[in-house]
Amino acid sequence: MISLVRSDQEPLQHRAMQITALVAGALFMENLDSTIIVTALPQMARSFGASPVGLNIGVTAYTLTLAVVIPIGGWMADRFGARRVFAAAIAIFTGASVLCGFSQGLWSFTACRVLQGAGGAMMTPVGRLVMLRATEKRDLVRLISYVALSGLVAPVLGPPVGGAITTYLGWRWIFFLNLPLGLIGIWYALALISDDRVPSVPHFDLSGFLLCSSACVSLIYGLELLGRAPTPWAAMTAFIGAGLLLGILALRHLRSAEQPLIALAALRIPTYAMTLRGGSLFRVSVTMAPFLLPTMFQLGFGLNPFASGLLIVPLFAGSLGMKIVTTRLLRRYGFRRVLLVNGTLTTLTIVGCAALTPLTPYTVIAIVLFASGLTRSLQFSALNSLAFADVPPEQTSAANTLANVVQQLTLGFGVAAAAAAVHLAALLHRDAAMGPSLMDFRTAIVAATIMAAVSTLDALTLSPDAGSLVSGHRPLRSERENDLANSKA
Repeated sequence: MISLVRSDQEPLQHRAMQITALVAGALFMENLDSTIIVTALPQMARSFGASPVGLNIGVTAYTLTLAVVIPIGGWMADRFGARRVFAAAIAIFTGASVLCGFSQGLWSFTACRVLQGAGGAMMTPVGRLVMLRATEKRDLVRLISYVALSGLVAPVLGPPVGGAITTYLGWRWIFFLNLPLGLIGIWYALALISDDRVPSVPHFDLSGFLLCSSACVSLIYGLELLGRAPTPWAAMTAFIGAGLLLGILALRHLRSAEQPLIALAALRIPTYAMTLRGGSLFRVSVTMAPFLLPTMFQLGFGLNPFASGLLIVPLFAGSLGMKIVTTRLLRRYGFRRVLLVNGTLTTLTIVGCAALTPLTPYTVIAIVLFASGLTRSLQFSALNSLAFADVPPEQTSAANTLANVVQQLTLGFGVAAAAAAVHLAALLHRDAAMGPSLMDFRTAIVAATIMAAVSTLDALTLSPDAGSLVSGHRPLRSERENDLANSKA
């Protein structure tokens, strides 16, 4: 039970736990909404007169808006105070959820998802920044693992909860679910978040915002077009090309501006840079699974939304079970070894998902998904903890903003890439207008496997004692000497 009484004499560790619980709850609500509609897509498609895979625009619009608006949320928190912005963000998010439930068409639904994403963009990053400032380095792994757990649990709980609600109540009720959660979140936000403000807030970097947001929108929309049938190839190429060009211009601006929208100085820190580089590719690959698996179980296996959602529950159980030993594994083996070995195991479990068929016993499916949940959870916790292990306090705010933008952008890429992979597989196998088959979903999962394998290789750039201040791992002297000798050779 979270205490609602704030005190200047409150122990730092207890205060950090309170903030962590609030941030974890906000992240849970935000990520739950990203995936709870997955099992409802076929029913929603019938309501809107659209294809189930084509309906992914409602998912990508939400995650894309998160990535675009996150920098504004950080600036507004500095300008108007974290408590006020946090409570307003939850209110916007909750109100937009109710509007989604009343939507009558695809584009009105997409517009409501954009508004919902705008609220979410100002919700989690503000709370996470407060948590980072209130947490000592030695407690970072443990507390971030709790936050990471909520981020993992929500996408896994989304399909079974969404499937049950869709099957027995109708898809609109999956959005009305956010109303009580949002009211509780507003209550705790006003009780726990102090109304601190930055004394001198820099001017808002409008040029940087326009360049970054335009690049994100163009890239994600280009990928979304790739997932449509028939594919508008000219428009898709134009949007992706424009996104890449705008991205290059945005990077040049951020590097040269005196007060950029997103400061890039933290990228000089090896551990932080690795989590954004290889970690982003890993997030794209594992984000594809919550979108692909429930849809594959319905369209490929012939299951109803509730049954397909229940099959995802072992994934949640694995994610939850790994939290018991995450801190001990990182302390014993260090970030580098854990990321390499566990990344390899994660790749193998994704391959296992591609091998599933309608004739596979449910027990085998549960074992494969449980193992995937174990490895996904450990990799997420390790990456999230390592990201801020070596970031100095004066760079925490900028590093947090950049990390949140990249993470939300990769979530959008993951969903768009999943739909695009299914559509491309259909083009290779037969006429894509016939709709996706089981083979198309399996091919898309193989594509996710390749990305997970490549992302694991980036951990080779880490030193054996990377992030040791956070993990508590102390490598043997001979191990450090061997690493130095290899680098000289």
